[in-house]
Amino acid sequence: MAHLRYKQEEELCFWDQFRKGDENAYACLYRSYVHILYQYCSQFTIDKPLIKDCIHDLFVELWKNRMTLGDTTSVRFYLMASIKRKLVRHLNAQQKHTSNEDIPVEYWHINTPSHENHLISEEEFESTNQHLNVAINGLPRRQREAIFLKFYMNLNNHEIADLMKINIQSVYNLVFGALGNLKKQMTLDRLTF
Repeated sequence: MAHLRYKQEEELCFWDQFRKGDENAYACLYRSYVHILYQYCSQFTIDKPLIKDCIHDLFVELWKNRMTLGDTTSVRFYLMASIKRKLVRHLNAQQKHTSNEDIPVEYWHINTPSHENHLISEEEFESTNQHLNVAINGLPRRQREAIFLKFYMNLNNHEIADLMKINIQSVYNLVFGALGNLKKQMTLDRLTF
């Protein structure tokens, strides 16, 4: 199922209207981001009811606190950072040994977006896609997160640095290292098949 996407300027306009109490703008933001947030949370846990609860709670809290919310330069970044904090709190409650910003490796899953899968009929592409997923899952956790944010969520390097709480050079290093590892793994897979 495809989800609605608006231009950044439209989203910022919806954000301002929503903060003033416009229910239609709130609904547009919800429809635009519910699937993106669900997909993002799915990278950290396979607990679908927990993901749905966190997204529901986030949007309820946004509506309740709309009058006190500030401006944002990126609705996408704001919502993704908010849902990550909320999910981490829930996962931490389940796993007391987890730090506040780190999500345990056992909760990390990279999935190919399902709306693309039904469009793909060529066997060769499916095979390459499977090998890529295996290669991504073989990356260290922080590299996986950087790759997901960069290429699946289309965040810029500064947004990734803020979301991951690292400096910009570390983002470059993580992405560069991940791409090098993926290239090496994909080359090895081609040689062995």
